[in-house]
Amino acid sequence: MTTVDRPAPIGAPPPLAPHPASGMRRRVGELDALRDQVHAGPDEKATRTQHARGKLTARERIGLLLDAGTFHEVEQFRRHRTTGFGLEAKRPYTDGVITGWGEVEGRTVFVYAHDFRIFGGALGEAHAAKIHKIMDMALAAGAPIVSLNDGAGARIQEGVSALAGYGGIFRRNTRASGVIPQISVMLGPCAGGAAYSPALTDFVFMVRGTSQMFITGPDVVKAVTGEEVTLSGLGGADVHAETSGVCHFAYDDEESCLAEVRYLLGLLPGNNREHPPRAETGDPARRRSPRLLDLVPAEGSKPYDMREVVAELADDGEMLEVHERWAPNILCVLIRLAGEVVGVVANQPLSLAGVLDIKASEKAARFVQMCDTFNIPLVTLVDVPGFLPGVGQEHDGIIRHGAKLLYAFCDATVPRITVILRKAYGGAYIVMNSQSIGADLTFAWPTNEIAVMGAEGAANVIFRRRIAEAENPDDTRARLVKEYRAELMHPYYAAERGLVDDVIDPAGTRQALASGLAVLRSKAAEQAPRKHGNPPL
Repeated sequence: MTTVDRPAPIGAPPPLAPHPASGMRRRVGELDALRDQVHAGPDEKATRTQHARGKLTARERIGLLLDAGTFHEVEQFRRHRTTGFGLEAKRPYTDGVITGWGEVEGRTVFVYAHDFRIFGGALGEAHAAKIHKIMDMALAAGAPIVSLNDGAGARIQEGVSALAGYGGIFRRNTRASGVIPQISVMLGPCAGGAAYSPALTDFVFMVRGTSQMFITGPDVVKAVTGEEVTLSGLGGADVHAETSGVCHFAYDDEESCLAEVRYLLGLLPGNNREHPPRAETGDPARRRSPRLLDLVPAEGSKPYDMREVVAELADDGEMLEVHERWAPNILCVLIRLAGEVVGVVANQPLSLAGVLDIKASEKAARFVQMCDTFNIPLVTLVDVPGFLPGVGQEHDGIIRHGAKLLYAFCDATVPRITVILRKAYGGAYIVMNSQSIGADLTFAWPTNEIAVMGAEGAANVIFRRRIAEAENPDDTRARLVKEYRAELMHPYYAAERGLVDDVIDPAGTRQALASGLAVLRSKAAEQAPRKHGNPPL
């Protein structure tokens, strides 16, 4: 509609000029000045101190995480209402946490970031209420949430109200689990009960030298046990990446860490009702990989790096390994294959010959559950000699922990394809997504050996008496081992019995996987009605 300027009626008073000290413009100017004050933070000294520690400010971190100009802040003018212990005289805006949403590669992501410059990032009632709100918004919108953690725990001056705030976060972490991706980025201290929120999320990132996580600090540990340990030695990034398994990814600086968070978000769907985003690739789905013929030795006892196999199968060789340094005898990797996101679980012959043990079983089980939750198809690359024997493993519950991986695969409804490269022995063969527990397709290389146990062990059990009574036990054992292998462990034994769908040329593995995943993309699996399963602990 066109607007036409009309002359003022005859005799109408002239328009009033705005008063320089009143009106909407003045109020907007006040708002802009207040917003600038909030964005600047408490004072320049606090910012310099934060930088001197080798850490960015909360807003700088959000700027690196989100696409430029997309952040929408929520409740930036929130302040606490607590009195006592001097808090009534110290009521900074934001109350030490910045909350809102923005975009990562054009897709909505919610975020909250502790501001260590305000109360050391400690959580109080108002602080917690802001986090609760943004977590509720993320769940309602069906979009990922990223927490940038840099806080000193509960605000002691607020007592039990602060603790109740953590309870509200934990409850929301649990409600959102399996519905939207939750990513925790540790960029400073995280002590006491605060550490349980990251533990409830899907992925934990840490930065060496500046981030720590622990339930009780070094002083308490020394007072109770007499052990002396540093902050990093107790709960630093390397400890949690290599020893405890709490941390999935560890980096040397915040910039690299947040760049990888962005990359991971690009591999995940917004929620459990969506599929991961597809990406165009110039790497043909039918590309052959003749290098695999030389990369993997035919002799089952010779090691090789399974990472190189995964890289050969992935689009352009790109891969994101989860828990790279924890339980290295199994690999859990996110890749794209023909543009689609795929989760790969693979034994690693370079570490403990690729056996399954307690840590490997837990690591792979959690990864399988994550992939199934977010509609990511699974590919399993099998080269496993069995479960790790030993009194320690048995007493620490290898049965119970191994059952976690078995349960995860059996419960998964996403497309599942298994490739048996070389050996697949005993219960470990079954647990590694065998056809008998629901793999949709099973391929094997001509070097595969599927059996209850290795030929040497089997011959020693079956032919023990004959070997003992022979004039030359060593020659007899060697002959019987050869006979057993030829009879029950040849590459086509499992295929003859329908336990393998095809024996394939290793160079054509990528093509076979791409074709299989394409036909399974519309897979629909029915599950019996239930509140939830009761997996082994």
